[in-house]
Amino acid sequence: MTSLAEAPARPGLRGLIARRPVTVFFVLANLASWFAWTPYIMSRHGLGIWDFEFAGGALGSQLLGVLPGAYLGPIASALLVTAVADGRAGLREWAGRLWRWRVSWRWYVGILLGVPAAFILATLFVGGEAQVPSLMVLAAFVPGLLLQMITTGLAEEPGWRDFALPRLQRSVGPLGAAAIVGPLWGLWHLPLFLTQWGGGPGVEWYRPLEFITFCIAFNVVMMWVFNRTGQSLPLAMLLHVSVNNFASVVWSDMFPGLHTDYIQHAILVGSSVAAAILLVTTRGRLGYDRVVTR
Repeated sequence: MTSLAEAPARPGLRGLIARRPVTVFFVLANLASWFAWTPYIMSRHGLGIWDFEFAGGALGSQLLGVLPGAYLGPIASALLVTAVADGRAGLREWAGRLWRWRVSWRWYVGILLGVPAAFILATLFVGGEAQVPSLMVLAAFVPGLLLQMITTGLAEEPGWRDFALPRLQRSVGPLGAAAIVGPLWGLWHLPLFLTQWGGGPGVEWYRPLEFITFCIAFNVVMMWVFNRTGQSLPLAMLLHVSVNNFASVVWSDMFPGLHTDYIQHAILVGSSVAAAILLVTTRGRLGYDRVVTR
């Protein structure tokens, strides 16, 4: 009788996915998103080669131009690869992390208060002068956060943190995982720099590089939160969208005298300082020893 260890590898595409699930995921996530973003990039919101634009202004272009590619990329690719490589058991484990809400309230408070505080301090450091945001902006903060959770958070984090990160940490450790996920997460965004999302065709050369550097640093912070909360995906999503929401809803109202380029400068400074502190204090483990497996 052939033992399980001696069972022949599955042939064809299914076999490739089973042998190289993380590699296949990254390739599929990029290709699927970039393909779906083509109309947005080619439209008047981007290169202007196709003479049309999405309805609804800036918000409409985000929801109709950017979001479909975001959903088609990370979350759909993670779902497909998990189903093929790991079957129902793998799908249950993957989906289970999405429902790990039962984490100490201190984590929720820490993220909800800590992200704005860090953002404000980092902006002051790079040269901003703050003012109190208007009541209208403050009223829009929570609805904006909830919208970001079911759009950006749900589209991206089931792929980058829920699928790729646990697998890579098991195989190459936390530092190896950080060195892989961070740059590839940044790379996934690059086509969007040809659109209004990232500044358009005339965007300064340093902005994509600065953004990828931010992704590398911020991924370290997200890894630590993900690991220390027992691999809670909702907390990772909340951390991610808290940065996005503050940048899109509050920042310009608090710092009206600064060009929007300073948003990227500020998040790079804040995430880099936080990542350096975590790498030193955890000795590169980023909370991985404390992961609670279920």
